[in-house]
Amino acid sequence: MKLKDTGLTAQDIKDKVNKYMIETYERFDFLAETAEGMYLYDENGTPYLDFYAGIAVNNAGSRNPKVVAAVKDQMDDIMHTFNYPYTIPQALLAERVCETIGMDKIFFQNSGTEANEAMIKMARKYGIEKYGPNKYHIVTAKMGFHGRTFGAMSATGQPGNGCQVGFGPMTYGFSYAPYNDLKAFKDACTENTIAIMIEPVQGEGGVHPATQEFMTGLREFCDENGMLLLIDEVQTGWCRTGAVMSYMNYGIKPDIVSMAKGLGGGMPIGAICATEEVAKAFTPGSHGTTFGGHPVSCAAAYAEVGELLDRDLAGNAKKMGDYFSEKLAKMPHVKEVRHQGLLVGVEFDDAVSGVEVKHACLDRKLLITAIGAHTIRMVPPLIVNEEQCDKAVEIITEAVEAVAK
Repeated sequence: MKLKDTGLTAQDIKDKVNKYMIETYERFDFLAETAEGMYLYDENGTPYLDFYAGIAVNNAGSRNPKVVAAVKDQMDDIMHTFNYPYTIPQALLAERVCETIGMDKIFFQNSGTEANEAMIKMARKYGIEKYGPNKYHIVTAKMGFHGRTFGAMSATGQPGNGCQVGFGPMTYGFSYAPYNDLKAFKDACTENTIAIMIEPVQGEGGVHPATQEFMTGLREFCDENGMLLLIDEVQTGWCRTGAVMSYMNYGIKPDIVSMAKGLGGGMPIGAICATEEVAKAFTPGSHGTTFGGHPVSCAAAYAEVGELLDRDLAGNAKKMGDYFSEKLAKMPHVKEVRHQGLLVGVEFDDAVSGVEVKHACLDRKLLITAIGAHTIRMVPPLIVNEEQCDKAVEIITEAVEAVAK
């Protein structure tokens, strides 16, 4: 939909949003009308270099031609049905995902938080049915983030986070331990613990990758104690971190893994994959969804996965992530650069506000975000090249110099 076809102005659109929408977002003051590859464009055709990728969604680039073609083709056949009949895109995607990441079974959802809800439910049901009514406790990481529905936000180890404050008691059955502290995780487990649930890279927590010792140790500890290892790959999955899934960087395998964002190429989709034994916990009536496994979303995801794998965008993510991070580390006021592939965080010293850098970059037509007081985060499409990384570094450097106190 183009602005010129509505008879309205950009300000008219903003006014309608302000009047009618419940706003929980800090809006960027521009109208995103079109997108292509590495760029968003406003109603005047002004390009914005996109190092946010719709929050780590457009991994193969905005409006990837093969994804767009798959969506259009599927819409000519069937847009939606319930999950009783078989559908072709769902079946093909299920096979491609499971075979690619080495898991046995998949259950489709609509979003990342729903995928994490399903993962939590499956783990708890598995524990209760196998071990008894009290085997539902899950240990998660402090400063993690798992979503905004009740189970997922209860699993989020940030009691002061805005996603939890004001909603009353969280869902019972979670404990939190410091990230990358293997001993603390072991100590937090009790006789009632069925699972440990972590992100392989804490994105919202400041872009902190897990250590090899931590990931290997958790896998061994879970195996030794009959517990499940749940890995939240909503943001890290599908080539973002230099491997198809981040857990592959560590040479381990989860019992259940959640995914969303980069899977769908811009269409909403989430999923969990599980081992065959654990997946048996979901029986008819125990879990369900109206839109999960939507034919159009599955067709888009099938095309997106093909692009990610056929073009080795995981390899490009590793190469460009290393290149970009090395350049960022040379900027003024940088305290630390942390990354895994193209999930990149830059922490500045106290002289620089991450939020102010974000807005100064927006003024210079670069899209990034801020997390915490002094940290910015970049998750560009995985098609990014050196020239675009250099341009981003140039803009961020200008922004830092403009806002530094």
